[in-house]
Amino acid sequence: MENEKILIKLDGRVDSNNAAETEQYITSQITGEGPIEIDASGLEYISSAGLRVLLHIKKDHPDLVIRGVSSEVYEIFEMTGFTQIINVEKAYKVISIEGCEPIAQGANGILYRIDQDNLVKVYKNANALEEIRNEREVAKLALVLGIPTAISYDVVRVGDSYGSVFELLNAKSLSRIMVSEPEKVDWCVDEFVKMLRKIHGTEVPAGKLPDMKETALKWADFLKDHLPAEAYDRLKKLIENIPVSNHMIHGDYHTNNLEFQDGEVLLIDMDTLAVGDPIFELASMFNAYVGFGEMDEGVTKDFLGIERSAAIDFWHKTLAKYLETDNEAKIREVEDKARIIGYVRLIRRSIRRKGLESEKGRAEIEHWKSELLDLLDKADSLTFSANELETDALTENLEYVQEFVKDYLDKIGCPEKTKNQVDIAVEEIFVNIAHYAYKTGIGKAVVRVEITDEPATVTITFMDHGVEYNPLERDDPDITLSAEERDIGGLGIFMTKNLMDDVTYEYNEGKNILKLKKSL
Repeated sequence: MENEKILIKLDGRVDSNNAAETEQYITSQITGEGPIEIDASGLEYISSAGLRVLLHIKKDHPDLVIRGVSSEVYEIFEMTGFTQIINVEKAYKVISIEGCEPIAQGANGILYRIDQDNLVKVYKNANALEEIRNEREVAKLALVLGIPTAISYDVVRVGDSYGSVFELLNAKSLSRIMVSEPEKVDWCVDEFVKMLRKIHGTEVPAGKLPDMKETALKWADFLKDHLPAEAYDRLKKLIENIPVSNHMIHGDYHTNNLEFQDGEVLLIDMDTLAVGDPIFELASMFNAYVGFGEMDEGVTKDFLGIERSAAIDFWHKTLAKYLETDNEAKIREVEDKARIIGYVRLIRRSIRRKGLESEKGRAEIEHWKSELLDLLDKADSLTFSANELETDALTENLEYVQEFVKDYLDKIGCPEKTKNQVDIAVEEIFVNIAHYAYKTGIGKAVVRVEITDEPATVTITFMDHGVEYNPLERDDPDITLSAEERDIGGLGIFMTKNLMDDVTYEYNEGKNILKLKKSL
């Protein structure tokens, strides 16, 4: 066959006495144009003369690969810098996982306990050496940046694939803790969110990790032919508008990938580390706890080792803890943003795995696609802020808006009288938006709460993309008139102006922006 690989075997010693003879032998074996692979599993010794032979071969054949090198010989290659200029692969110890306990699985591998002290992550990709090298490097980077993680100390052959070996004495994943000790679920939530905040609060030097936004744009492009043109354009724009961030995200964050050992929680499975907005992380978390199992509940149990109902409960508690709110509207807002990215990933993953070729796969894809299209129809952005609530501008959502504002005022011990005044003003403005901002369809309203000290002030900002309207231009009602003489309407904004210390309006970039300020 044209360009077939040329395999050459080297045994024993290559030194000054036989270097010329060895070079002649190798050259005589090169009878075609294919890539050169040297099997060095029988090579016991190599001197500088032998290295010069290989360098000559490398210059004539840039694609040279040397495989099966023993640890002692590999040390010579590494010491002299040859591992930087020639593809040299070590001989790896072979281990068996037969009878070993599978304790967790992630996107790219399955974790097994091979003895009391050690775990091995077996990679699903049979050609995983580059993945392993990358994971070890990013794990070291994470450790240097302050993320507690386990570093692989060895690479082994496992069947037709490779594995990374970790020393994790008596370690237990958070998933297993929840199953064996259900009374510790809230503790698991606390530890899970604590680690998540640590990850998202870690800045990464430029260029050290891939940008998740670029990856997500590729996901969207993959779906171009599977979505209506308008939906694809909207999806692409939403992702493009996510700000670039140099903060770390794990990329496959779930309770199987957090191990509790000797009083410390360690993050593992680091090959998916990236940088980007937290929404990308929350999307993968949604998939792990909810999305994957929407059409087949057994998937959740197989993947996480916990029942689907427990997984959904854990996801909800995690989101509430991460956002520091029990406000259902806020939790739902962020979840819906995560679902958009999550469904894009699920659809793409299924299509790439031949999902369109089976009845089950087509049903899953249609379900996720239907959910995605519905969400895209309502979404204005994929970003979120803890002190902002984005919700449909509907009067039935007033209660959630008032609760969202009240939560902030409660945290600072705001007097009841002031809370009531703010509550009235919030109702008047939000209901006004709900009734008049959007002439057709359902639009979004954003409510932002900001607390400042010296002087203590709360500022509540309302934003919508509805018709331009400045309520402050409306004349105040004449409150001296009798009921028969009064015009109906106008009292809401009048009350707001009198209850608040300052009310301002502007129209900017297609948005109505109304700010209420109140001294505390």
